[in-house]
Amino acid sequence: MKKRGDNPDAKPKPSAYSKALGMLARREHSRRELRQKLDRGGYARDEATDALDRLGEQHYQDDDRFAEALIRNRSAQGYGPMRLRAELKSHGLADAHTRRLLDAADIDWAALAAGQLRRRYGSAGAADPAERARRAQFLLRRGFPAATVRDVTHADVDDAADETP
Repeated sequence: MKKRGDNPDAKPKPSAYSKALGMLARREHSRRELRQKLDRGGYARDEATDALDRLGEQHYQDDDRFAEALIRNRSAQGYGPMRLRAELKSHGLADAHTRRLLDAADIDWAALAAGQLRRRYGSAGAADPAERARRAQFLLRRGFPAATVRDVTHADVDDAADETP
């Protein structure tokens, strides 16, 4: 009687290096993200570390390049710097490094926030305070700092929201 995993036609499991290289061929990944995927794939910790080190040495995996691509993509989707900082932190990038990359991106956050408001609510301004507050909350949820939101919506926003990602 055959056991469940005994398929002679089954392909051998690719090496951690080959698996990670295949993932990188589809899109950029952070080192942490690749590590998690290899761990879930059942690869030994040492094999995964060696594969990630080799990919880094060959410049196939680069956290800076990953971060730049993520910043470009997410800002094009209308997300603010606080949201990007939180997402990059979840990928294992340090705060200081993230700030430097966001500054280097040279994005006009106020113009991006204003564009998001136009896209969502049209070009008509908000007449009443409740509508301004609703628009301000929309921008805060998208990751824009309170000062930017205040400038764009002319709404009173609590500065405490500037501290939370």
